[in-house]
Amino acid sequence: KGIEVILMFDRIDEWLMNYLTEFDGKQFQSITKAGLDLSKFEDEADKEKQKETEEEFKSVVERTKSYLGDRVKDVRTTFKLASTPAVVVTDDYEMGTQMAKLLAAAGQAVPEVKYIFEINPEHELVKRMADEADEEAFGRWVEVLLGQAMLAERGSMEDPTQFVGAIN
Repeated sequence: KGIEVILMFDRIDEWLMNYLTEFDGKQFQSITKAGLDLSKFEDEADKEKQKETEEEFKSVVERTKSYLGDRVKDVRTTFKLASTPAVVVTDDYEMGTQMAKLLAAAGQAVPEVKYIFEINPEHELVKRMADEADEEAFGRWVEVLLGQAMLAERGSMEDPTQFVGAIN
């Protein structure tokens, strides 16, 4: 799609990017923030297909919200993922994971970060989760996908035992 990408892995990078918002007339956009808008890179047929898919997955999103309760800020579908079933992101103006780690390392109080859980409706695992009629099995799917997304974002888990149990 012709999108230039900068990979940034250091904890300090998130802080830096709060102040360095553009270069050479190009705006930077964090992929870990909920406000990422890739619609200008989509054609009308893709946009229409995405709207239809969002409508089809509305009940799955609601079931997932109901299951997770207040553990996440929101649940929504996303089309920015290619090979990943789910991801967690923060609101545009909320502290990100790396900034929270930076504050914790400096001995500062870190506010709780509530993530937005985004699921990829085009991924095979999400489709299998959506087809699950049994609520207990559906919950296990949600736990596995959320656990994977949290592990990818944070690099650690609050309750690894629960995650391993859900996988088993």
